[in-house]
Amino acid sequence: MKRIFNLIKVAIKSILKNRMRSLLTSLGIIIGVSAVIIMVAIGQGSQAKIEENIASLGTNMIMIMPGASRAGGVSQGAGSYNRFTLKDAETIKEQATLLSAVSPVVRSGAQVINGSNNWSTTIYGVSPDYFSIRNYEIESGNLFTERDVLARKKVALIGKTVAEELFGNNDPVGEQIRVRSTPFTVVGVLKEKGQTGMGDQDDLILAPSTTVLYRLKGSQYIDMINASALESDYIEAAQNEIQSILREAHRLNTGDDDDFTIRTQAEITEAASAMSQTMTMLLGSVAGVSLIVGGIGIMNIMLVSVTERTREIGIRLSVGARTRDILTQFLSEAIVLSLIGGIIGILLAIGLSILINDFTNLRTVLNPLVILMAFSFSGAVGIFFGYYPARKAATLNPIDALRYE
Repeated sequence: MKRIFNLIKVAIKSILKNRMRSLLTSLGIIIGVSAVIIMVAIGQGSQAKIEENIASLGTNMIMIMPGASRAGGVSQGAGSYNRFTLKDAETIKEQATLLSAVSPVVRSGAQVINGSNNWSTTIYGVSPDYFSIRNYEIESGNLFTERDVLARKKVALIGKTVAEELFGNNDPVGEQIRVRSTPFTVVGVLKEKGQTGMGDQDDLILAPSTTVLYRLKGSQYIDMINASALESDYIEAAQNEIQSILREAHRLNTGDDDDFTIRTQAEITEAASAMSQTMTMLLGSVAGVSLIVGGIGIMNIMLVSVTERTREIGIRLSVGARTRDILTQFLSEAIVLSLIGGIIGILLAIGLSILINDFTNLRTVLNPLVILMAFSFSGAVGIFFGYYPARKAATLNPIDALRYE
């Protein structure tokens, strides 16, 4: 232990003799370590943000969308073959045993007007179950009811963004808005959900599905059906149950393809997480290249150091120093130089992470395991790139070394 301590002490003294050169040499390691940590932290922060955004969509959500039509053997894409009606949503709600809520979704873009103010937004026709599926809560006013849906009442719930654009600081509850030429009474304002990577969740209007379908869209087909499983463990079973109910409702024979598509929250999260993990690995790998460049810098400066200290090496060898002692001395200098660079790089990464979180829209998640790996890799770089110069110093001929000018 004492020998290791003495080696580190001698290595630090040697490094401090040329402070500026040592700093410039370790700069590659500093940048490499901090870049790896920050790039991975940004990647993992993005992944966490994506998962939060998806979780904000709702609870154990299942999305049932129209299937794809084919023309000339070519698929026209999901949603191009739509046979969904309000009856489908009712059938699923009546027959499914693993669902806590089911709601049709009718989507329509519209210009909304209140007095001299107007705003372009999206109006969704839904049933009261939609509020629990998507975790929507009321800030003021009331939710519309199933009775409003059956009566095709022209009532609406508006998001915070729409409320601010049309009414400013005034209370919109009880006021009227016009969606195209149809008047709606605002019965409530939705509690703010905020901006996510999927857009502004407060820039919307919710109204009874029957009202939007028949009064605004003038169609019999709905855009999709949203449902929520009783528990997260039941999502897969609920998905299979929905598939069975819809196949029977649409009179599909055995062997016929489904004329609908079912997507679950878990599938969306998994796909988004896989994409984010791939990006994180790519960013980390690119940043890792700078560690290799830093290692080459260490090798270069150690070779210069061996040349400058050739006479010193010759004297040590002539007074009894073993080849192993010279090898250990120069290798320890390379390792200490690399590890110091690693420590500075970690501190720099932590500082940058704080600044990014405080002053940008990005989020960073510092992973202790990644920090440890980056630090260990900086030490490994010191060993790998320091071995050749140390070996060269250790194998010098003492007589030639003493004669070196």
